[in-house]
Amino acid sequence: MHGQRHATAQAALFGFVLLIVVGTSLTTALAATICVNPGGTSGCFSKIDDAVAAAARNDTIQVAAGLYAEDVVIGKPLSLVGAGQGATIINAKGLANGIYIDGLDNPGLSNVTVIGFTVVNANFEGILVTNASNVTIASNRVVSNDQSLNISSATCPGIPSFETGEDFDCGEGVHLLGAQYATVSNNVVSDNSGGILLSDDTGRTHHNVITRNTVTDNPYDCGITLASHPPASNPASGKPLGVFANTISDNFSSSNGLAVGGAGAGVGLFTSVPGAATYSNVVIHNKLTNNGLPGVAMHSHTPNQNLSNNVIVGNTISGNGADTDDTVTPGPTGINVNNGFGGSPVAGTVISQNIITNEAVDIAVRTRASVNINLNNLLGRGIGVDNLGTGPVQAVENWWGCAGGPGSKGCTTTGGPKVAFTPWLTAPF
Repeated sequence: MHGQRHATAQAALFGFVLLIVVGTSLTTALAATICVNPGGTSGCFSKIDDAVAAAARNDTIQVAAGLYAEDVVIGKPLSLVGAGQGATIINAKGLANGIYIDGLDNPGLSNVTVIGFTVVNANFEGILVTNASNVTIASNRVVSNDQSLNISSATCPGIPSFETGEDFDCGEGVHLLGAQYATVSNNVVSDNSGGILLSDDTGRTHHNVITRNTVTDNPYDCGITLASHPPASNPASGKPLGVFANTISDNFSSSNGLAVGGAGAGVGLFTSVPGAATYSNVVIHNKLTNNGLPGVAMHSHTPNQNLSNNVIVGNTISGNGADTDDTVTPGPTGINVNNGFGGSPVAGTVISQNIITNEAVDIAVRTRASVNINLNNLLGRGIGVDNLGTGPVQAVENWWGCAGGPGSKGCTTTGGPKVAFTPWLTAPF
């Protein structure tokens, strides 16, 4: 009897496993590959948008080399695969965007992949993502977008209604709003107004990874920006939704924000209005050089903002510009943690293991909260740590360029009050 029950149980288990295998096979079988080429030959579509419309969920669309004059809108899970940067080109001249992954009009949108395209000449973003999760944007070249920008007035007429905070550019090369668990990797983003932007105009933007991108020569904004904005649903009085727990890693961000007297940082973390929140983000292992503002710029401009618990670690920073306006620094600056002259305390900031060279001020701080600066190589041309505010700065265990410590011959020094620097490292970290 026991053996009979055992055999019955085995049969039931086999049936359950078979059901899973068959179900998985059916799902795989149902996913199709659709082709696109410029002539629409060999059973392929001639337009990418037509292929997207025809595709079922989880299909793959393979786009052959060629030029496609389109604004491609994606509202379902699928993979859009080009023949590679420089081969498959979306020219969005006169159109809003090159590729728009639209979770705003398709709630719950997830699992979209875009890989292997060049995207150029859009009025607004080259690649735009709204309110979607698990999106992958990889190995694309996004150049010369933001074409509606009026440079003389630094405005962008005709911005879509959900872009409440972008009148200075037109949304930038790649823009994520309300995105979560997305990966933006190995892209070249250049000659747009700004490079890569994460904002919260349409939803919370969190747990995204921006990695191994080359972001250069975007003249009017930062290379990579994390900015909390008023929501599009109520820009006048609505509470921003938050940009948090994102990772910015292993990117090369150079020569951005060089127009109009310094318009952008290598990486910028910003809060705009009361209630704005850009917090608990990690900026790690990036190379940030020759940008118009500091290599990393953190700005709080008004009370009741959250720009706390951000971590800046392991970056190589050199040759960037001074900060300006209410977050001004006294010279070219590597990292600036600054609440302006009326912003909120910027608490919980950790700055560690960075190598900073060719700056007048390696790290500038203006906040009422404590800032931790440890295990950095501070090798600039003058001040290693400059406290422009009233909060304490814990700057122990740094290498100041010589064994004698801050102020010794050959070493950088400190500026301002409340900078604790003893003990210091007697050799580079």
